[in-house]
Amino acid sequence: MSIYVHPTAEVSTEATIGDGTRIWHQAQVRQGTRIGKECIIGKGVYVDFEVVIGHRCKLQNGVYVYHGATLEDGVFLGPGTMVLNDKNPRAINPDGALKSDADWQISPTHIGHGAGIGGGAIILPGVTVGQWAIVGSGAVVTRNIPDYGLGYGNPGRLAGFGCPCGQRLVSSLQSNLKIEPTENVRLECSSCQRKVTIPLNLYRQAQ
Repeated sequence: MSIYVHPTAEVSTEATIGDGTRIWHQAQVRQGTRIGKECIIGKGVYVDFEVVIGHRCKLQNGVYVYHGATLEDGVFLGPGTMVLNDKNPRAINPDGALKSDADWQISPTHIGHGAGIGGGAIILPGVTVGQWAIVGSGAVVTRNIPDYGLGYGNPGRLAGFGCPCGQRLVSSLQSNLKIEPTENVRLECSSCQRKVTIPLNLYRQAQ
């Protein structure tokens, strides 16, 4: 396999790009970034310095991923998604001097294996999105989304759980009030019949 970089894209010679990855029109990949194999970096994507992107990720057009972000394998970022890193954004210090790199503290973000982020979503600094989680289009994610979690809204809230195949996971229990607080809930996908165990407190949080 080979790497494809469109002539209008700007990829630092200090970035590491995996075999089979395609980087399209007007994308920018900065120094120290590591992008895995067979990724798609869409038109107008900005990948800041020292970002880590796993294998077989898809970053659709107009995505911005800032320093401190880690994307595990198989992550999907829909068009216009922003993965941010600064909890206290300011252009200047209290004395009016322009802020430098030394004047701010990074808040890393982490997006887990297979997670899917809908178009226009904003992942705030310091947030972790769990493996196979789904974030709805336009959501503003202010707190962690657990593994398999379905989050949407502004601010984003946990509203259910999704299967790796993309369908919603459901419980077959008649009444969750009968479950002991220390137990988990077994969810099942009606499409592929995959079963996933979710902590009871998270299941109730999503109701």
